[in-house]
Amino acid sequence: MAIFKIIYWVALVLEIIIRAPFQKTARTAATTEQRLTPAEKILPGLLTLGVIFFPLLYSVTHWLDFANYELAPWLGWLGVFLMACALFVFARAHMDLKSNWSPTLEIRKDHTLITNGIYRYIRHPMYASQWLWVLAQILLLQNWIAGPIDLLCFIPFYFLRVPAEEKMMIETFGDQYREYMQKVGGVIPK
Repeated sequence: MAIFKIIYWVALVLEIIIRAPFQKTARTAATTEQRLTPAEKILPGLLTLGVIFFPLLYSVTHWLDFANYELAPWLGWLGVFLMACALFVFARAHMDLKSNWSPTLEIRKDHTLITNGIYRYIRHPMYASQWLWVLAQILLLQNWIAGPIDLLCFIPFYFLRVPAEEKMMIETFGDQYREYMQKVGGVIPK
């Protein structure tokens, strides 16, 4: 249904609006350490393919019509709910992180360990929001390419980024972060 495509694009615009002020701050913030590996350079581009390029191709052309599928309408509305949850978690994570957020693996000059707000329940709400997003995308963009492509791009990103991020946090915050890991789940609350 066309409404689900529209909702997908509205959600993407909202995500961009939510992140914009934090991205502006991140560009000017002083960092003490940045870990930019070749994977860190490539994987965000893959995510762009999954979130923007193929969904756009599906939404504005007929090139991917051969791969369309049709779900029961209630599954599309479940996708809307999951997308709303993804946006809420995404916004909450940004608001709680404030100037500690960065698009890459880096430690800010005045970096602090955030354990309040949504971080009281999950250590990686940005990634939790992305898991919700990829599930919603499958339900909203009912096409065997445009729907699951973001999931296929996100899996390697997640499994490469999270261990590197956790390692960096342990090196920076030591036992404080280890304790936090014991108490708080990664993307699902304990």
